[in-house]
Amino acid sequence: MEEPRPELKADPDERRDAPDFDELVPLEELVTGDRTRDDFFDAVLGLDSPTTASDVADLAGHGVDAAREYLEWFERLGVVAQVTDSPATYERNQEYLNWRRVQRLRDQYTEDELIDLLEKTAERDEAFAEEFGAEFPDAVTITAHAAHIDRSIEEVWRDVSAWKTVRRRISLLERALQTDSNDTAGQRTTA
Repeated sequence: MEEPRPELKADPDERRDAPDFDELVPLEELVTGDRTRDDFFDAVLGLDSPTTASDVADLAGHGVDAAREYLEWFERLGVVAQVTDSPATYERNQEYLNWRRVQRLRDQYTEDELIDLLEKTAERDEAFAEEFGAEFPDAVTITAHAAHIDRSIEEVWRDVSAWKTVRRRISLLERALQTDSNDTAGQRTTA
């Protein structure tokens, strides 16, 4: 290994004074996520009610000014919607996120693959309906069903949650199969 150039070496006075390691920013604070944008994006994806920029900053682990800038940018993109002005609150735009999921499905799968996925998912939906004796998940009273079949409330809740996920997946797959205005539902798009 080569010696550093003289201007890069500490002089005798600098060597005498030990560095104050307490003054350094802890590593955990420097490396909290892949990128600031991703930290804020993850934070807004978790929103389930109108939230202030300050609260989003706390969720992302960054400053309020950065939160305001990213929230304004996410609003322009359609990821969030501003709900109130004073104080400014934002909520996740679920329709935008659903649209993005539909686009990804169209990009990743052919029409035949989407139909196959829809058929398999519809079969799971029918199995859940039969298991619970109900047409849709919200018709299931979790505590009553758990007592009726002698299973824990948590187990029934998990199954009902899985059924709701299946229903959302069916909706997204059906939307991905619908022919859009450019008649490109069966074609993969390039991103």
